[in-house]
Amino acid sequence: MAKIVASIPLRTELRDEVFAEAEQPVGDFTFNAKVADVFDDMVSRSVPFYEEIQRMVCELARDFAKPQTNLYDIGCSTATTLLSLDALVDPSVNFIGIDNAPDMLEKAGQKVQRSGARHNIDLQVGDLHQGIHLENASVVTMLLTLQFIRPLYRERVMKTIFSGLNDQGCLLLVEKVTSEDTMFNRLFIEHYYNYKRRNGYSEIEISKKREALENVLIPYRLEENMQLLKETGFSSVEVFFRWYNFCGIIAVK
Repeated sequence: MAKIVASIPLRTELRDEVFAEAEQPVGDFTFNAKVADVFDDMVSRSVPFYEEIQRMVCELARDFAKPQTNLYDIGCSTATTLLSLDALVDPSVNFIGIDNAPDMLEKAGQKVQRSGARHNIDLQVGDLHQGIHLENASVVTMLLTLQFIRPLYRERVMKTIFSGLNDQGCLLLVEKVTSEDTMFNRLFIEHYYNYKRRNGYSEIEISKKREALENVLIPYRLEENMQLLKETGFSSVEVFFRWYNFCGIIAVK
């Protein structure tokens, strides 16, 4: 069995200090050039077990990727997942990364160019609110992306993914989640902020980013995500990762 090795480091040389200035006004969070430049450091320090999640996603994606099919990464950001998959998946599988942020795709293109990837990685601008097209897919990965889609459009997005998947194709979904129980919700969030403190984020940075994400990142409960997948038509749905208010779900058509 092939060894899982990420093709690129998950962190960049640039440290995330987007919200470090106390006097900086806070607007809605966007994946602009400033965020793109530090995104790899941001996600590595903000998402618990990020490298392990990437490894698990790659293992499961390899299990389902079929020759002569398409593998889509929706919300591909800086192409970390696609580049990590490059050495693991049959070269005849087409890699397609979709993101709605041109600055993120520019950073992804730079990383792909430097990587010497054996796959031709097609990076596309696509807005999930406007609709995208998928076809002949054996694998779709969607890491920390659905939570940024307005709830009104999530059912349509899932139906688009489902229709573009081949039979026995899989969706790998990683999301931040909330809990219906207010006690657990409070505890999980506090432990998450403690995680960010351990990774060097200040109280100002934690507070300002929370404010910036308030109307942008809208998490579902785990049960709501599971129900959405089942109602879309996926025959098998299972959790493969859970850490407090983060989870990974695999769904098979």
